[in-house]
Amino acid sequence: MNPIEQVLPTTSEHATTKARNLYRKVIWRLMPYLLIAFVFNAIDRINLSFAKLNMAADIGLSDAAYGIGAGIFYLGYILFEIPSNLYMQRVGARATLTRIMVLWGLITVAIAFVTTPNQLIAVRFLLGAAEAGFFAGVILYLTYWFPSALRGRITAIFYMSALVAGIISGPLAGWIMTSFNGWMGLRDWQVLFVLEGIPAVLLGLFGWFWLTDKPSQATWLSDSEKQAIIRAVEVEPAKSSARGGFSEVLRDPRVYIAGLTFFFINCGSHTVSYWMPTLIRGFGVEDMKTIGMLSSLPFIGALCGMYLLARSSDKRQERRWHVGLTMLASAISFFLLGFAQASLPLTVLLLSLGAATTFSAISLFWTIPPALLTPAKAAGGIALISTMGNFAGVVSQMAVGAIKSATGNLYMAFDVIAAVLVIGALLLLIAIPAHCLEARRPGTGAD
Repeated sequence: MNPIEQVLPTTSEHATTKARNLYRKVIWRLMPYLLIAFVFNAIDRINLSFAKLNMAADIGLSDAAYGIGAGIFYLGYILFEIPSNLYMQRVGARATLTRIMVLWGLITVAIAFVTTPNQLIAVRFLLGAAEAGFFAGVILYLTYWFPSALRGRITAIFYMSALVAGIISGPLAGWIMTSFNGWMGLRDWQVLFVLEGIPAVLLGLFGWFWLTDKPSQATWLSDSEKQAIIRAVEVEPAKSSARGGFSEVLRDPRVYIAGLTFFFINCGSHTVSYWMPTLIRGFGVEDMKTIGMLSSLPFIGALCGMYLLARSSDKRQERRWHVGLTMLASAISFFLLGFAQASLPLTVLLLSLGAATTFSAISLFWTIPPALLTPAKAAGGIALISTMGNFAGVVSQMAVGAIKSATGNLYMAFDVIAAVLVIGALLLLIAIPAHCLEARRPGTGAD
C-alpha cells in the first residue's frame, strides 16, 4: 500500500493525490535545509578523524588521548541533550536549531587553535554541549509534520545526509589539508576546522528566517493544508496512556530497552566514523587525498543500503527484524575484518558492508521510539533514548583508543564492537514485542 494511502485509507484517488502533493510541498520546504544542516553537523563531528593524522605530532596527541577527545564530545552532548529537547518544546525548533548551529560552528573554528591534548579534550566537550539536542530535536520536529506511515522513509532520507557527509568529508578534508596548508599562517589541520566551522554559523542564522515551528504557523500553507497535516498526525494512536510527561518516561522500561539498543548500534557507527582513516593509514597509505577517497567508500554503500531497507520497512510496516538483522550483518562484517588485515581492498569492502548495515540500523531504529511514545512523552523520551545511545560515543571511542594504544591493533577493537552489536540485536528482538510497534490506523484508539 502507498504510504499516503496508509495515512488516508478511505479517501478518493483525487484526495490521495492532493495529500501526496501536500507532503511533497512540505518535504521540499523543510528537508533540504535539514539535510544540509545535518551534513555539516556530521562533518564537524568527524573532521577530527582526518585532522588527527597531522595534528597528533603538532600537539603531542596519542591514540589514547585521541580516543578521549573523540569520546568526550558525547559526554557534553549527553549532559545537555534532554534539557535541550525539553526546552525546544517551549521556544520552538527555529530558535533551538539556530542556537545549536551557531554555537557548534564557532566552537569548531576554535578547535583550530588548541595546542595541547587537554585543550582539545576541553573544546571537544564544549562542542558536544553546543550540539546537544540537534539530532533528537530534528527527530521530534519531524513528528510534528509527518505521520508514522511516512516517517521511516523521511527519517532515512534525513539520516542519509550523515552518509553524504561521510562520502564527501574524506575527499573534502584531503583537498583542504593539501591545498590550503599555510593559509593565513595556519597548519593544514587548523585550516580544516576553520573552513568547516564557518558554514554552520551561516546556516544557523539562515534557519531563523526559514524554519517554521509547527504546521499551524506555516504561512506557506493554506488553512486546509495546515488542518490536513495536523489531523494526519493527531489521529495516530499512542501505545500507552495519552497522559504523562517526563516523569512517566523515566518509569517506562521500553524507553531504556530502546536506549540500550541505540547504544549498541552507535558503538558500530562511531567506530567506523572515527577510526577508519587510522585503519587505512595502517596499510602504509600516506597521501591525504587517497585516505579521504578510500574513507568515503563505506558511506556510499551505506547510502544505498539505507534507502532500500527503509523502503522495505515502510512497505511491510515492520521495524524490529529490519533493525535486528542489519545489526547482525554489521557484526559479521566487523568480525571478519581481522581475517582481512593483510588486504586493503578486502578491508575496505568489509568496512563498506559494516557501515552500510550499521548506519541503516540507525535510520530504521528511529521509526521505533515514536511508535512507543505518546505525544506527551515524545520530547523527553526521544531525548532520553538519544542520550543513552550517545554514551556509545564516550565508551566506545575511549575503549577503542585504549585497545589500540595497548595492543597496537585496531582489529581486536572491531571484534569487541561486533559482539556488542549481536547483544543489541538480541535485546531488541526479545525485549520489545512486535505488538508494541503495530502500525496504527487513523481512527483507532489507544491500546
